[in-house]
Amino acid sequence: MDMSELRTLLTPEALRAIDELGEIGSTDAAARAVMRLRSEGHSPEFVSAVVGQARLRTKAAAKFGEFADRMLFTRAGLEQATRLAVAARHAGRMRAAGVAHVSDLGCGIGGDALAFAGAGLRVTAVDADEVTAALAAYNLAPFGSDAEVRHGFAEDHAPSEGTESAAVWLDPARRTAGHSETRRVAADDYSPSLDWAFALAAHIPTGIKLGPAHDRDAIPADVEAQWVSADGDVVELVLWSGVLAREGVRRAALVIRGDRAHELTAPADTEDAEVRELGAYVHEPDGAVIRARLIGDLARSIDAGMLDPHIAYLTSDAPADSPFAASFRVREVLPMNPKAIGAALKTAGIGRLEIKKRGVDVDPAAFRKKLNLRGAAEATLILVRIGDRRHAILADRV
Repeated sequence: MDMSELRTLLTPEALRAIDELGEIGSTDAAARAVMRLRSEGHSPEFVSAVVGQARLRTKAAAKFGEFADRMLFTRAGLEQATRLAVAARHAGRMRAAGVAHVSDLGCGIGGDALAFAGAGLRVTAVDADEVTAALAAYNLAPFGSDAEVRHGFAEDHAPSEGTESAAVWLDPARRTAGHSETRRVAADDYSPSLDWAFALAAHIPTGIKLGPAHDRDAIPADVEAQWVSADGDVVELVLWSGVLAREGVRRAALVIRGDRAHELTAPADTEDAEVRELGAYVHEPDGAVIRARLIGDLARSIDAGMLDPHIAYLTSDAPADSPFAASFRVREVLPMNPKAIGAALKTAGIGRLEIKKRGVDVDPAAFRKKLNLRGAAEATLILVRIGDRRHAILADRV
């Protein structure tokens, strides 16, 4: 999106047209919308901008719910925006710490800033890209003077040390510039730089949003590192400093499922549980638990052991009901041979198969094609290395 397209969108006629188009969830629906608008005499530029926004709003509903119905987006901005359910947790932490004013440096289209303002915090949102800053201003407009948007660099808009009840939310740019196709950059090329961000966090309460695979060795020792998963996907790592970091917590795994959230915390990485022979159940820790290296605490809480010292699967003889792991009841253990597995699946009438793998070099999609699945039953196949041997565990998801 360029400034010309943005000016087209920010007109009563265009905004009304986007609202009237409503949900556009397919290529056919988009084509029909284009034909309709063109038949009404609108220019190609107008049609492209309006239909594009209608499609982005439809996609944005998964992240922003009903808020998406009055927002504007770029494709890259939507992809990189924080889900509203996760942003609400950020805002809740800010409020609980007594923060009244948040400087959102690198605000993007305003996903986190929306949650901050919605929680009653005063927000100063800053973005280095002019079009993106303009979109954030439009998205935050309902909050009036409580949400100010500025076009500029994060380094020029950080609050001064000692500013009362102030905190920073920092989402460094981790991809190349652009509003559509972008690519990831190395940590040394983040903007603003991590050195600057960590120096700021040492003096002002700060939350720094990073990718969940960020190098753990590069995490400062004096911050709380919280990995967050939402509906099964690990979506971010947040480093919290100052009053935003909880006392005695340096590692945390926050697991969000719908409207519910659960968390494991520890003062440091925890020691893994002992290795145990395969039992009646296999448990797959949530990705946030694995990233935070809290598998040992999870294992001990459900009386389970490690299936292998280097593989993030747990096993036990008793079922476990934990929000931090998915559990599978073992049916049988098979050699990792497609013919043997296919025969067992045929005997059991299994036609729907979930395939998981850890520690084995297998393409699940290619492996599935060798199995000739037929039948109405369903199961899970866990392909895993235990010690120096590969196994295929046929199981049922609990």
